[in-house]
Amino acid sequence: MDRMTTMRLRAAVLALMLGAGLLGCGDKAANPALPKSSFHSIDITGAEYARTFELPDADGRMRNLGEFKGKVVVVFFGYTQCPDVCPTTMAELAQVRRALGNDAAKLQGVFVTVDPQRDTAVVLKAYLDNFGAGFVGLRGSDEQIKQVAREFKVFYAKVPGKTDSTYTVDHSAGAYVFDTQGRIRLYSRYGAGPKALEDDIRALLREAAA
Repeated sequence: MDRMTTMRLRAAVLALMLGAGLLGCGDKAANPALPKSSFHSIDITGAEYARTFELPDADGRMRNLGEFKGKVVVVFFGYTQCPDVCPTTMAELAQVRRALGNDAAKLQGVFVTVDPQRDTAVVLKAYLDNFGAGFVGLRGSDEQIKQVAREFKVFYAKVPGKTDSTYTVDHSAGAYVFDTQGRIRLYSRYGAGPKALEDDIRALLREAAA
């Protein structure tokens, strides 16, 4: 089994576990008494994980979820040398932001690197510049990253390469979506496509305006 297949399999397993309520005890999917979600993404409203984060950005400034109140926030874990999943996800988020038009500023993308050794401040800034405005890159010590990944139930692990510096990193491929009040609402599966995510974000913005 190649690395890409392995990552997709892990993402699928995570999505199934989320949908079945196996990774959280408060989401709607785990309670059949609650109304069926109208979102394309997996509705994890009320989940007791992925509730917040606190990490330094590329300038060393500590960032947290609370400062983005009023915006829909999409949090994605990855690394800049990721060959496929990460650039695809980031490009789709940038596409969604453009599609939102006048509401573009109400979408905040947050990229958390799981490879802080290679993703220096300079590298992280340059990477995010490729996708335009609306993104914040977060990095920290190994322990800080582990703590946040644990809170989000994100898996990541180094895969050795031919040299010490050419390793890759297997990691969970989905994104977490917070509403304008900073509450975790959705788990967006990798491969769902930008239109599905755009629809979900528009729904959250309409909800906030109601």
